[in-house]
Parts: sequence; C-alpha cells; structure tokens
Amino acid sequence: MTQHTLGELKRSGWQSRSVKEELRANLIARIRAKQPLFDGIHGYEHTVIPALERAILAGHSINLLGLRGQAKTRMARALVQLLDEWIPVVEGSEINDDPFAPISRYAKELIAKHGDNTPIAWMHRDQRYSEKLATPDTTVADLIGDSDPIKAANLKLDYSDERVIHFGLIPRSHRGIFVVNELPDLQPRIQVALFNILQEGDVQIRGFKLRLPLDIQFVFTANPEDYTNRGAIITPLKDRIQSQILTHYPGSIELGMKITAQEVRSPEEQAKRVRVPDLIRVLIERIAMEARASEFVDPKSGVSARLTISALESVISAAERRALRSGDERTVARVTDLFAVVPAITGKIELVYEGEQEGPEKVAHHLMSVSIRNAFKELFPDPEKTRRQPKAGSAQRPGKPDPYAEIIGWFDAHELDLLLEANDADYRKALNALPSLRELVTRAHPYLQPEEVPLWMEFVLHGLSEHSRIGRNTLLEGVRFGDVLGSVMGSSAMEEEGDGDR
Repeated sequence: MTQHTLGELKRSGWQSRSVKEELRANLIARIRAKQPLFDGIHGYEHTVIPALERAILAGHSINLLGLRGQAKTRMARALVQLLDEWIPVVEGSEINDDPFAPISRYAKELIAKHGDNTPIAWMHRDQRYSEKLATPDTTVADLIGDSDPIKAANLKLDYSDERVIHFGLIPRSHRGIFVVNELPDLQPRIQVALFNILQEGDVQIRGFKLRLPLDIQFVFTANPEDYTNRGAIITPLKDRIQSQILTHYPGSIELGMKITAQEVRSPEEQAKRVRVPDLIRVLIERIAMEARASEFVDPKSGVSARLTISALESVISAAERRALRSGDERTVARVTDLFAVVPAITGKIELVYEGEQEGPEKVAHHLMSVSIRNAFKELFPDPEKTRRQPKAGSAQRPGKPDPYAEIIGWFDAHELDLLLEANDADYRKALNALPSLRELVTRAHPYLQPEEVPLWMEFVLHGLSEHSRIGRNTLLEGVRFGDVLGSVMGSSAMEEEGDGDR
C-alpha cells in the first residue's frame, strides 16, 4: 500500500484479477491450510458449505434458498473474508475502477491525462461488500442508475452526456460482492434489469450508449415461502443464477444449543448472577424443534433460530429479576422461568388456521408442555409405561415397582406451591418436602452438581404432570402441584370464576 501513483503500482509488480478469481484463490489457500470457510457457522459442514465451496471454485453466482433464521445473510457477509485485504482503485472513481483496466469515462480520461502519475487509493475488503433488501418499491434507478439533473446543472452538461449519470448500487459494487436479500420481493420488471449483468456483466442506463463490464460476485437469498406469498424469481433470471444452495435448520438439539449459546448476548454481570444448566437449554431447543413439527405452526414459514436465542435471553432475565427481588446474589434457572419465553415464541411463529383458533399464547404453552413431556421420557423412566406395569400379587407376571409411586402418593394428601419469585432457600425447602424426590433424581443422574439438583426435582414434577400422573394448576404467583382429580376440579372452578368475572 506504499504505491500512490499508477507508475509506482506498475513497478511494484502488482497484478489485477477479478473478484471471482480472488475468491477462488483465497478459498483454495484456506482449503489447503485446513482452515474453515466460515467462523461461527455450525451444522453446515457436510451440506451447505461444500456446495458453497464448489460454487465459488466454479465462479458461479449464488442463490441461498431457505427458511428464515438459517444464517443465509450471515454467510453472504462472511464471504468478504475471501477477498484480498486491499486493492488499488483510481482515486476519485465512483465505481472503484481498476487502474489497469478502467471502465468509467472518469477513470479513462484521468489516466489519459496523467499517465503514470495518475493517483490511486487503496480499498479495504470490508468496503467491497454491498447489500440491498429487496422491497416492492425498489427501482431500476436504485440498482443500476439514472441521469442526475443536479449533476447536469452543476457541470453545465446536456442530458445526452454520460457524465450526468448517477450510478446505482450495482455499478458502485464493481470489484466487490453484491447481495440481494429476499430476491422474490423484487418486482418482475426490476428483475429483468439484472439479466445482462448476470449473463454479460454489463449494464445499460436510460438508453445511454455505454457498456460497463462490471466485475461483481452476486449472492442472492430467498425464502421458499416467498415464491407463493409475495412473488417469484422470474424464470429467465433464475436460469441465469448458476448455483442454488439449500439451507436448513440444525439437525440435533446439541447443535442447536451450540448455535444458541454462541449468539446469546448477556451482560457480564447477568452471566455471573445466573447459571443456566444444560437441562434448561435442552428444553428451549426442544421448543423450537417441536414448533417446526407442530400442527399449529405453519411449516412453510419456518421457526427461526432467533426464537431459541430470544427464549434463552428471556429465561436468563427472568432468573435475574427473581434473584434481584428475592435478594439472592446468584441463582440457577428453573423450569418455572420458562414461562418467560412465551413472548419470544408468540412473536416468532406463524400459525395455521387451527393455531389461530387456539391463540398464540395457548400454542406457546402447548409447545412448552410437549417439550417437557418428550424430554422427560428421555431422561427418566416413561411414566406411561411404569403406570401400566402389573402389580405384585396380580395374575400377570409382576413388573418392576413404579419409581414414582411414593411421590404420586404424597400428593393424595398434600399440595406443593412453587412461587415464581421464591428465593433459592424457600425453593429448595418446598421441593425437599417430597419424600424420595431427591433420591429419584440423584439415582438417575448421579453426575449432577448439588446446585442443579433442585432444578431436576422440579423438572420431575412438571414431567409427571405432563403425563397426568399428578396435577398442576397455574397460579398468578407460580404453579401448584397436587393430585390429578383436585387439579382438574381446581382448574374448572377457576375457569368458572373467570367467566363470572367477565
């Protein structure tokens, strides 16, 4: 970057190359060095990333097609790291002219006038990325350019002079990466304007007789649902996009947890005050996975990874608020803190007709219930199977004793309230009142740290209630566990009281 004139650049031996040649060469260097294509992108190692690498090696324009929250834009932005760190441009050029291959009239005239003394500037790769969110009001002038009457007046030029042209986003992205997000939202007549750029690399502006052979790596993103809801990629344009790569959601809970943990933004003070065990993180990931399979949620819309990120942040905030109000210096997230994720769920799912009939909040609570129910069966003996086991003394061969019998029996004569804002001491005291509950947890999961055990004890109660082995009522201040019949009667009484109030 010590060269400041065209002559100095020539003497340095610098060689110009196209954007696609840069991307290809730098990708090859990464592959040989065993370096990943992206940092912080997980779950695509054997699917999306190999396809993207093949497209770059082939010099293709790319369309990333997938549902929302699948890191499409993030990957497009990360491609900048495959560009050379610095490139020379003709100083003052609007469209980043290559000093060795100028395409604008300004750059050509400047070089013709000054020769080797033509001043050059250096452009960092971060400046070579442009992005446009496709909206129905986007115009050809926005993307390609138009004649500028103010420039014509200031320069005292006729409108037929190409120097009055105001370049749009695409020409200004010359020698860089240009991304169009949500491509189907572009009006068909605007998509037509991209034909020549993709096929021939040139643009035409307002009938001016000029050819600008632009050097651009195009990346598009699209949601499959957009093809029917808001628009479509017209066939001729789709034919000119050389590689279409399908993205997807994480294939496992562990992978989802890794992505969520990476993306969560919590203040350092909050992270010190609240500990979130893996059990809570698993339940949050399960909520998203259950939503993607739910009959109440529109599968075409998808369930973004942003749901789990917002949900985890909400749980941490709920636990912190509880600790602050109760005077605890540190606390561990609880299952009851999951009630705080309802706003994170309702704002990030699109419901089908049946879901609209139920209502978004009810669907959110249903997804939380299914998440707890299915996770419980994987972590403890299935309550449905233990209930059906033959009893000792029956005609059938006796099975193993029901591990939940003592806990369930306790609720025949007792109730247990877990308050949302109870301090840690009261929370532990309430749970320890149940005989054999702690023993059940530590026997099934002996590796648990002592501060996590109360969370798992609470989880057992929620799991048993989801399988109708014990009852559970939601109170304004928290939840109440009891026998199944009493909970049903209590729920009915509360509903009738509510109807009367209304």
